[in-house]
This record gives sequence, C-alpha cells and structure tokens, in this order.
Amino acid sequence: MAGNSQRRNRRTSNKKGATVGSGGNRRRSLEGKGPTPPAEMRKGHAKQRAANAKARKATVRTQRRPGGKAPAELVVGRNSVFEALRENVPANALYVQQFIDTDDRVRDAVRLATEGGIRLVEAPRPELDRMTNGLNHQGLVLQIPPYDYAHPEDLSAAALDDGEDPLIVALDGVTDPRNLGAVVRSVAAFGGHGVVVPERRAAGMTAGAWKTSAGAAARIPVARATNLTRTLQAYQKEGVQVIGLAADGELELGEVAALDGPVVIVVGSEGKGLSRLVSETCDARVRIPMPGGAESLNAGVAAGVVLYEAARRRA
Repeated sequence: MAGNSQRRNRRTSNKKGATVGSGGNRRRSLEGKGPTPPAEMRKGHAKQRAANAKARKATVRTQRRPGGKAPAELVVGRNSVFEALRENVPANALYVQQFIDTDDRVRDAVRLATEGGIRLVEAPRPELDRMTNGLNHQGLVLQIPPYDYAHPEDLSAAALDDGEDPLIVALDGVTDPRNLGAVVRSVAAFGGHGVVVPERRAAGMTAGAWKTSAGAAARIPVARATNLTRTLQAYQKEGVQVIGLAADGELELGEVAALDGPVVIVVGSEGKGLSRLVSETCDARVRIPMPGGAESLNAGVAAGVVLYEAARRRA
C-alpha cells in the first residue's frame, strides 16, 4: 500500500522539517544599500533604456565609420578607467556591468563620468566580454572616440596667423604613445604649435598618450601625415627649416641658428633614430651634447631639451 512501503530510507511525507532561525537574512535585509544610483543605471528606468539604445547606435556607427578612420578605443579595468577619467581623457560612454560588486574605484568612476557629462550605460557581462574580446574588464569599460587629427598645414598656418614663427615637432618611427604624450606636453610647455606623426607605424593619440600629456593634448593639435618626407618638404617650401636630431649629427645643439625662426624639429625613435629618407630631407642634423656619456635619449626627453633651447632663444 502506498505510504506503507517497507523499503528503508523511503520518504513517506512531503512535509519539510522545522526551520530554525533565518540565517541572518532578515538582518541583512535591513541594511542600507548605499546612495541611489543615477537614473541611467537604474534597471528599467526610461533614461537607462534611452541611453542603452543610443549606445548601441553609436557602436554601430563606430564599426561602420566611413573613410577608414580608426574605430573608438576601449579602456578596460577599474584602475585604468578611473585614471583615464581623472586625467580628463575625452570619452563618450562608460559601460558598467549589471549587478557589479561596487568598490571605491567603481563609485569614483561613475561619479567622474556623471560630472563630466559622459553617458552611463549598464550592460550585461556577456556584452562587455564581447566588446573587449574577453579582456579582464572588471565590469568597467570606457569608450574613447577617435582622435580628430589636424592637417600638417594647419599647424604652420595657425602660427603665422598669430604672428609667430612656427615651432613644430615631427616624430619619425616613434611607436610608444607615452612618448607622444610627453612630446605634446613639452610642446605646450615651451610655446610650440603642434606635433606631426606619420599615419603608419607610429604612435597615435590613444588614451595612454592623452594621460601622459597631462591635459596638454586638449590645447596642442596633433597632425597626421600620409607621407612624412613629403610633409617635411612642403614645410621647407613654406620657408620652414627642418632640423633632425641624430646622435651623429654634424652640428651641436648650441650651434644651430635655425631655432630662432620657423622650424620643424624631427625626432626619431631611440633605437633606430631617423629613417634614411627623412634624414636626407633635413636641412641639418643636430646632436645633443651629453657629457654624462649616455648613448641616447628617448623621444620625449630629446624633444623637451631642444624645445627649451628654442624657447630660450625666442624669449
């Protein structure tokens, strides 16, 4: 008969045993949940739905951007995102993982993004994994828009419009964005008018370059040259002297008179120096005296030394 089976360990009732206590659930339910998040991060809120829709459209536009322009850059990870926001790196969206375990970095990143007018988008983890190709994003992804490069001619034209002799730095084969950021910062410090970088095999204005520039990238234009040699030749036709830095340069820095007038200072990579065509295009090749015996300086330091000398003479 049902319910009277003699088999051992057979369950004969559907009733559960007595439950002792709540396991602390009631106590935890009374704890505060922190400040109310912005409307864009509240699940189901109209502003969140609108922000998500706008972000999806922006992502599609970025992926299909005409003209071969670089896609938007992504900064991932809590520390990296926070530092980028703290340094005012331009961004158009901060993606925050749904149901993320918040800490000080997350809260500060959301606060900085809100204060900076950056769109907040809550996204599920699989979506962030897809966006970052599986990188360890830790629940935060910052979208950086493509940098709007100037034309090389704009740099000299802007200087002449202000009644000043152009002071420009061109980088040849410099691939470290931090060096580019350091050069931009030095150009701003010593009254320069811009930086020229090649379109290929060279560092671009990434989030790392923005951070290293310490805000100078917002004031100093960076131009991109399709062909650096032809760009330097175009400057020469405008009456601008082209000075290349080289360890075996014929002149020492103190002997160069061209720094007083319109000049482009060309800096190569620390390892390879100037490329052959660029070196042959320069009006003069200049070496920086280093009595301490160092073999070379990185691009950021070398540019800073020459820019200081140029600013000293112009003053």
